[in-house]
Amino acid sequence: MSTILISGANRGLGLEFARQYRQEGHRVIGTCRDPGKAGDLLALGAEVLPLDVADLAAVAGFGAVVGDQPVDLFINNAGVYGGRHSEQDLGEVDSRVWLETLVVNTIAPLKLTEAILPNLERAEAAKAVYLSSKMGSMAANSAGGAYIYRSSKAALNAVVRSLAADLADRAIVVAALHPGWVRTDMGGPDGDIDAGESIAGLRRVIAALATTDSGRFLAYDGGEVPW
Repeated sequence: MSTILISGANRGLGLEFARQYRQEGHRVIGTCRDPGKAGDLLALGAEVLPLDVADLAAVAGFGAVVGDQPVDLFINNAGVYGGRHSEQDLGEVDSRVWLETLVVNTIAPLKLTEAILPNLERAEAAKAVYLSSKMGSMAANSAGGAYIYRSSKAALNAVVRSLAADLADRAIVVAALHPGWVRTDMGGPDGDIDAGESIAGLRRVIAALATTDSGRFLAYDGGEVPW
């Protein structure tokens, strides 16, 4: 049985990660802003810890909340889109929303990793994976727009690459993951796949990660996503 820490686990992809890992008997620790609204997560038998990833002071102190227990797998799932689609068009971008999105999607993942690094180091063959998006791919961006979301995920990808290099000597495998276009609150009703299919695929990808895979950008179907 592994201990799996999932940020933003009370709904969407985070909740589906928790559901599938709990079905396999793993211990799941899920974070969310308000544990009082995490009934579905609690019903799975997961441990719920309060964490608002927009609060960088809370993120920095989260290691004390987790304690000294080993964490075998950290899934950085918490994230935001950064306003409506129309608010991310050229000439419509709100700088304040952009900065808030960068805190949640880019800065918090690194600071949260730093906070729980001792927990990852206590595990054998720990892994840390970060939900990114093909929309953060520089090479795949031919449509333009979505300035806030694209840039926050592209910056997250840079964080993942640096983490992979910096943690290589600690045998912690790091990867960026693209879940596909999923039918969730963020992805909307027109997505290509449902959350169950996306997470089942991502779990296969995570399980197969070896030290030689650290720093890769992989899709839920195992395919390589261009940077």
